[in-house]
Amino acid sequence: MALQLQLQSTVTNGVFQNPSAIRPFRNGKKVSFKAQATPTRTQRIMEGIAVSGEVGGAGGAYSYSALKRLDQLLSKICSASAVVEEPQKVVSSVPGSFKDSEHVGNSEEMFDVIVCGGTLGIFIATALSSKGLRVGVVEKNVLKGREQEWNISRKELLELVEVGVLTEDDIEEATAASFNPNRCGFEGKGDIWVQSILNLGVSPVKLVEIVKDRFDSLGGVTFEGYSVSNISVYQDAAVLQLKEGKTLFSRLIIDAMGNFSPIVKQIRCGRKPDGMCLVVGTCCRGFKENSTSDVIFSSATAKEVGQSLVQYFWEAFPAGSGPIDRTTYMFTYVDPQPGSPQLEELLEDYWDLMPKYQGVSFDDLEILRIIFGIFPTYRDSPLPAAFDRILQFGDASGIQSPVSFGGFGSLTRHLGRLTTGIYEALEGNFLDSKSLSMLNPYMPNLSSSWLFQRAMSAKKQSNVPPDFINELLFANFISMQKLGDPVLRPFLQVGIPVLLEWFGHFIMLGYYTFLSTFLDPTIRPLIESFPAKMRYEWKRGLEAWQYGAGLDYKLSPSEAHETAKRSDPSKEIFSTDSLK
Repeated sequence: MALQLQLQSTVTNGVFQNPSAIRPFRNGKKVSFKAQATPTRTQRIMEGIAVSGEVGGAGGAYSYSALKRLDQLLSKICSASAVVEEPQKVVSSVPGSFKDSEHVGNSEEMFDVIVCGGTLGIFIATALSSKGLRVGVVEKNVLKGREQEWNISRKELLELVEVGVLTEDDIEEATAASFNPNRCGFEGKGDIWVQSILNLGVSPVKLVEIVKDRFDSLGGVTFEGYSVSNISVYQDAAVLQLKEGKTLFSRLIIDAMGNFSPIVKQIRCGRKPDGMCLVVGTCCRGFKENSTSDVIFSSATAKEVGQSLVQYFWEAFPAGSGPIDRTTYMFTYVDPQPGSPQLEELLEDYWDLMPKYQGVSFDDLEILRIIFGIFPTYRDSPLPAAFDRILQFGDASGIQSPVSFGGFGSLTRHLGRLTTGIYEALEGNFLDSKSLSMLNPYMPNLSSSWLFQRAMSAKKQSNVPPDFINELLFANFISMQKLGDPVLRPFLQVGIPVLLEWFGHFIMLGYYTFLSTFLDPTIRPLIESFPAKMRYEWKRGLEAWQYGAGLDYKLSPSEAHETAKRSDPSKEIFSTDSLK
């Protein structure tokens, strides 16, 4: 039926004198409606860009409706309540043997490992399959990487080659862009140039496709379009019930469902995160100068957004889709409290600030896609195993740095360690929660980095100047270039409790360094003579010392050369532009 308007006002010179009195009627009955809000600039831009289907993983959705859904979740997280929402009970422990249950008999669907969450989970699944294990992957979407590239160094990708997930030819095939040098910039301070840091743009679409093909060739089984409903853990197996009605059985379940895993929500009892990293950005076409990247660029001062004070940081990388295509990210760290900014508010700032940052005009650019994401972080990370036969992996475990957004880099670092540890846990049947927790141990280097996230989060304090964070970061980067250690000064705004907590982790960092450097060489030759359970525990303990002290990182020849130069103050160790 057509919508008719009954006008209850007078008209003078063609203008309604009482426009508020316009009332809609349909079939003689009054119809109520709400006035449509004026679309934001972000909405207009996003609705004018064609987007492809959503894929799993962070940054896998680009539509305006996806942005609004994520902002609604962000509002829940930042509410006044200490609990975001009461979590659904996904995992339950069942006494007795799986063999005595009603589920026994379907041996065709029995696996050694089932990985829930395929975007990053496919990497650990393939690594375990290469060791002869029967592995399945459950993914609620199509198992496919996102369009937006992952930025990483070649050295980090080579760790996937060592594990057997990729070949060097695969790296060449998946690499969409390569660029050097890379800038660490500080507005009003100067620029520090580094080499081979996040200097590759890798296509997740191609990379995930390559790894998935290898997984299939190794006999792996993929369940696409299936979601986790519940898990029953018996003494000798875990039963995974999918929402679509299928039931799977496994000796071990790996939770790779990311930051918002329903299992993690249950373990953390719906508790809100201790910190949040909010990220927005675009991939645009039209950049004439596009040969270098920004690893980090900090704005001069903090800025008020709504009821919050935020410090914006930037990253920028050439994109592999074309020589004039470039990705720019704007991100900030916030406490998840009422009044925290929404992603759409950040994007409104982004449209104003990005042209100044990159020296371009949006009038000269074609926006290919808009990127956004939220990354919660918890101080008590990595997350120990809370149940027998279930282990968190990747972002779900919280093993990534609290100052990063996205866990692909930490995946490459820990994949070899975790693959070996999981295989040995299965081989020895060490699948109780205590044994599995040794695969996600306390790491003082990770815990101590919390100080930097707190220091990089702007706060409304009268005793802290607006350019404090920019000054602090610049001083620390200069210090790390010269000495290899951060400046432990002017962390004024983090507060005494945070400083004391950090100091405890710093002492443990030194302790782990001592243990890994001096005790490890004494114990390691003896480990193979230990009983199986003791051998497993000592291996995990030595790994915790090594990785917890950051001693797993091996310098490349070029990095070793730079380290040698740092010991000679007469040699230039970094270059700066307009250093003030």
